[in-house]
Amino acid sequence: MRQPESNVFVLGLDEHNRAVLDGLPRASEYRFHPLLDMDRLQGPRIDLPDLLDAARARLDAFEGTVDAIIGFWDFPVSALVPILCAERGLPASSLRSVVTCEHKYWSRLEQAAVIDEVPGFAAVRFSAERPPGHLRYPLWLKPVKSFSSILAFRVTDDEQFRDALAQIRDGSGRLGEPFEFVLDRVDLPDEIARVGGSACLAEEEGRGRQVTVEGYVWRGEPVVYGIVDSLHYPGTSCFLRYQYPSSLPAAVQGRLADLSRRVIRRIGLDSVTFNIEFFWDDETGDIRLLEVNPRHSQSHARMLSHVDGAPNHEPQIRLALGREPELTHGAGEYAVAAKWFLRRFTDGIVRSVPTAEDVERMEREIPGTNVKIAVKEGDLLSDLHGQDSYSYELAQVFVAADDTEELQRTYDRCVARLPFEIDDVAGGPECAQRTTE
Repeated sequence: MRQPESNVFVLGLDEHNRAVLDGLPRASEYRFHPLLDMDRLQGPRIDLPDLLDAARARLDAFEGTVDAIIGFWDFPVSALVPILCAERGLPASSLRSVVTCEHKYWSRLEQAAVIDEVPGFAAVRFSAERPPGHLRYPLWLKPVKSFSSILAFRVTDDEQFRDALAQIRDGSGRLGEPFEFVLDRVDLPDEIARVGGSACLAEEEGRGRQVTVEGYVWRGEPVVYGIVDSLHYPGTSCFLRYQYPSSLPAAVQGRLADLSRRVIRRIGLDSVTFNIEFFWDDETGDIRLLEVNPRHSQSHARMLSHVDGAPNHEPQIRLALGREPELTHGAGEYAVAAKWFLRRFTDGIVRSVPTAEDVERMEREIPGTNVKIAVKEGDLLSDLHGQDSYSYELAQVFVAADDTEELQRTYDRCVARLPFEIDDVAGGPECAQRTTE
């Protein structure tokens, strides 16, 4: 007898993730329901009490059973999930463990308690004139609550330090204020209570190749199921592509997995997916942990599906339903896959973008590809939300292939079929230079 479908509510369910969910190997076992739309979740003002009330009303009005609540996005979705699940007795990690990851300074303190592979760091007030004496330039400055490199600045001297602090101070309220609402619901250590949710983190720059460890926690035990390479545009801090599987030596991947498990146990995450970003210096062998995220990376979903036969959405859904994930490696159609970021590094006004027909034709004629256009006609690039501090994202291009050479050729073919027309505008970001590669 066929089991009834499980009702899974998805915060911020967009078209891209809907397509990934509909393609799950066990998709027939689930019925997915949108819970709040992205415009409301990522608007210019984040009102968490209002968002919670709206989500509760939607769930209360549902006539069937609410079997799971999930989300793929950073704050505020990452905070809404454990709050809503706790209220309904559904499996999820505790709000405290999630907030420990989300608060960048608190996360650093917990990391440093169990591993040595943490860069020098400190919390700094917006009134600071220079970094604490134990830190050395180059540094990265970022709010204690941010995501996607928003308001993250690389600084090399005191003047840049003060200028970055001023920009972060002026722009951090959008996330810092609602984050304070979440902090008020958690029993905070004294040091974190003093810092609050609107301070700034300074940390020494990591060096080398950037990678991301993907995993999940089942009954308190962290499991690592994949490692993804993150490659940058040459000479910059801006992502060019994510690529799976990683090309790092097996011994290095083993060290990364071990470090990840130790940190996750310390933070106390459970019944949740996670990803942890690292730097590995291939000259010295040094490893530095960049950040811990209490969610898997939806950016990696199609890549894992192409290579392993199922996206990383699958373990998240099973955990949310109280079931142990079941994953296989190498069960997909391709040997390697990547998510490319088509970017522009100067400001401009978008005059035209690829049409839906352009995209559909490209995806049909070039197997293993998928495109998500990130801008629309009439956009001023500098007005876009969710951009890093140094570039503007035009499109995300997903490509799968039998080897890395074919991966590059296929991406080049895709870009050639994606016509953008953008008029230059004076000003715009200048992409931060890196010395770490």
